[in-house]
Amino acid sequence: MFLLEIDNFMILMDYFLIFKKNTMRKKDTFTGEKILVIPKKSTKILKKNQFTKDLYVTDIGFFPNAKYHYRERNKDCSEYILIFCVKGSGWIEVNGKRDFLLKNHYHIIPRNTSHKYASNHDDPWSIYWVHFSGENTNHFVLPQDYPRILNDNTNSKLEDRIHLFEEIYYTLEEGFSLNNLEYSSVLIINLLGSLKYLSLYRKSREIYKKDPISKTTVYMKDNLNKNITVHDLAVHCGLSVSHFCLLFKKRTDHSPIEHLTILRIQKACHLLDFSSLRINEIARAIGYDDPYYFTRVFKNIMGKSPSSYRLKKD
Repeated sequence: MFLLEIDNFMILMDYFLIFKKNTMRKKDTFTGEKILVIPKKSTKILKKNQFTKDLYVTDIGFFPNAKYHYRERNKDCSEYILIFCVKGSGWIEVNGKRDFLLKNHYHIIPRNTSHKYASNHDDPWSIYWVHFSGENTNHFVLPQDYPRILNDNTNSKLEDRIHLFEEIYYTLEEGFSLNNLEYSSVLIINLLGSLKYLSLYRKSREIYKKDPISKTTVYMKDNLNKNITVHDLAVHCGLSVSHFCLLFKKRTDHSPIEHLTILRIQKACHLLDFSSLRINEIARAIGYDDPYYFTRVFKNIMGKSPSSYRLKKD
């Protein structure tokens, strides 16, 4: 009997070690990731706008091969969270109930709900995710069992949903003009509608195309820590400074430097969320030598200081 108890104990210990190994936590960035946080000022517009107040995006991103990814929140997340796994596996726990998330599975986490989720260490997931809110979200998030599966026999439909995720991301990456905000709301309605009305969903056309403004945005993101001038940006996309500024303003509703600042603050939000870097280190990483100036710029865009933002998110 004693030996049997020892054997059972050793089996439990082996299971615990395997489980711990498969869910090791790491608060870090992931190679090839995309992440975007809507500024507080733009969120206020979304809440009041008659066109967007029913359903709108607050955060969106993509984490490829997200080894050690782990997130835990109490009931302080006021948005719904859609997580769509395109590769690998992980798990999601909502109100103490844990479910595995595999390739082509998606899960919608209710707002104001305690939850946590993690990538499988041996088979790390790649996930698209989006936080959304609004007065009419319940219409798109019906009570049902999660996770849900999108069958492999509809691969073209899976690709279309990925295009919708990416179109939302690229639309907002180009700026927070009213047109971009409203269009992103149309896209999230389309995405959630394709999940709710699964049998009625029809293949959509890929709209996003490369152009000078998109190329400029990519260049900005790749050089956030550098001293970029408007002349540098105009040369990069092959336009005169005056024509470039006019085209950029018309497309994004921001000047090039204003947009660069927004991208830097978005990157700062990500580093505050997913790294342990100090405030001054984050400032330098996105091109600000003066951490006090960085703090003022951050507060002007996000409505709170970097330290307050990090405390609320943790």
